[in-house]
Amino acid sequence: MGKKEFLYEGKAKKIYGTPDPDYLIVEYKDTATAFDGLKKENLDNKGVLNNKIAAIFFELLEKNGISTHFVKNLSDREMLVKNLEIIPVEVIVRNIVAGSLSKRLGVEEGTILNKTVLELNLKNDELHDPMLNHYHVYALDLASPQEMAEIEKMALRSNEILKNFLLTKNIVLVDFKLEFGRHKGEILLGDEISPDTCRFWDAVSGKKMDKDRFRRDLGGVTEAYQEVLKRLQKAD
Repeated sequence: MGKKEFLYEGKAKKIYGTPDPDYLIVEYKDTATAFDGLKKENLDNKGVLNNKIAAIFFELLEKNGISTHFVKNLSDREMLVKNLEIIPVEVIVRNIVAGSLSKRLGVEEGTILNKTVLELNLKNDELHDPMLNHYHVYALDLASPQEMAEIEKMALRSNEILKNFLLTKNIVLVDFKLEFGRHKGEILLGDEISPDTCRFWDAVSGKKMDKDRFRRDLGGVTEAYQEVLKRLQKAD
């Protein structure tokens, strides 16, 4: 299915229409951004790596009963997806304290949480994605209680699937961001699942294998993404 009109460009992806309005083409960019775009850099083949990594995760989730927008990869950096009406509520799934959670709660990074934490954020770059609770979601009519129940169920189930799978690859799933949308009356998991949207730590050394390497000027960003893809592709 070929590209039609250009629709939108985000920080990490470009979106194109197709001859069928039910489907879109996502093109993954090489641009890395942090701190609401204040820090920006092009990284060789980041888009290719994220496209391939996201496809592996989407296929894994689909096989385990999680409905996603993913259809298939069209090229090294292009993915065919179902067209979603995006629900502007980002779901952050946290297994281990890291990043903003450590700063907000004063808990040491690396602390394992006794229970998986779900956080909700408004999807709005201009407002810096502020935190929400269910009262906000319903008062602003962002999603219904039934939709939120389904979203949270899918998020927790996705966490278990990804966490267990990644441990077989010697990768710890620290936390990650999910986005959801509506497609023909069904809630689907959308956006991407990649080192851009997840925190991955090496299970042995604790080495960061995600965008924190870019955020924190640790270097070796592309190499870390390459290592993630290599491990995911390696047969057990």
